[in-house]
Amino acid sequence: MIRYLDYNDTYLSKEPAHPSDNISTALAVAEAEGRSGKDLITVIVIGYEIQCRLCDAASLRAKGWDHVTYGAFSSGLVASKLMDLNIEQTVHTLGISGVANIALRQTRTGELSMWKGCAFANTARNAVFAAILARHGMTGPAPIFEGEKGFMKLVSGDFELEEFGGKASPFKILDTYIKFYPAEYHSQSAIEAAIELKSKIGDIDAIESIEVRTFDACYEIIGSGAEKWNPKTRETADHSLPYCVAVALVDGKVELNQFSEERIKDPMLHKLMGKIKISRDVDLNRQYPEAMPNLIEIVTKDGRRFLKMITYPKGHPKNPMTDKEVEIKFKTMADNILPPGQTDIILDKLWHLEYIKDVREIMDSITVSEQ
Repeated sequence: MIRYLDYNDTYLSKEPAHPSDNISTALAVAEAEGRSGKDLITVIVIGYEIQCRLCDAASLRAKGWDHVTYGAFSSGLVASKLMDLNIEQTVHTLGISGVANIALRQTRTGELSMWKGCAFANTARNAVFAAILARHGMTGPAPIFEGEKGFMKLVSGDFELEEFGGKASPFKILDTYIKFYPAEYHSQSAIEAAIELKSKIGDIDAIESIEVRTFDACYEIIGSGAEKWNPKTRETADHSLPYCVAVALVDGKVELNQFSEERIKDPMLHKLMGKIKISRDVDLNRQYPEAMPNLIEIVTKDGRRFLKMITYPKGHPKNPMTDKEVEIKFKTMADNILPPGQTDIILDKLWHLEYIKDVREIMDSITVSEQ
């Protein structure tokens, strides 16, 4: 449920990831163990810290593995902490979870399937299971990282982790990006640029050509491959730079309805996508991943040219969303499912999470009544 809308947060480094995926583990185990809101906050910070530091250390995508592989370790530690496992049991959790959850990058290649939204959920489930096994005495293979057939030898290559946040440096949770639009993160600045250009162009039929200049990671993940110009699934559409730009230009917004099955099939959008060219830009690539630069150039049939570049999209740490904007994002998703009064109750509990004595109080409040 956390991943389905592709609306959760992102961290970009040598390896991209969605560290908020770890919240699924944190919520489930905190509820089962009757832990407090403070405990929940603590383990969420741990999950972000571990996964982001691993992403800083080594790329998995470059070797054909999927980023959820790192989640076996981050979610394993989240579960271990909430279950009060000792050091030995925690090491066994990491051994069991790490050795058995090496995921292929094929999840995010070509025409994307429903599994894209389930990949980390599967890893999270298995990490929790590993912690349960370790708590009951199951031992795990070791050393999981440096072993003869371990993680570094076969999956990531050698790496060293930076010092964890807290005293010497900020926690990594402060460096992650909150999505303003429900689409793959590299598209966020292009969507924002396209929406700004719409008001200047006027008639979409007047467009002759559209060029999006971008950085290598954006080109490789969402800007290349024939399926990106002809998405057939929601999962492919929200990972298609041509589709995201086209629907932003036509609708002037990118929200949940822009990824409905009917909208994805709209012939007008497909016609506009046919006018879009995606190209790599060396100068923009130098700015990544510190910045997220996308430049759109539109040429109209009467020869007019429109350019717009966004470097730090809304939600980036250098252009953060306000608390109010985060609330609006929450209500956008919740209002179709929960009555307004219940939504306000949930928000009040979440804004005062550190005072909640038992996480089950939160989970009870988000129960959806049968219609």
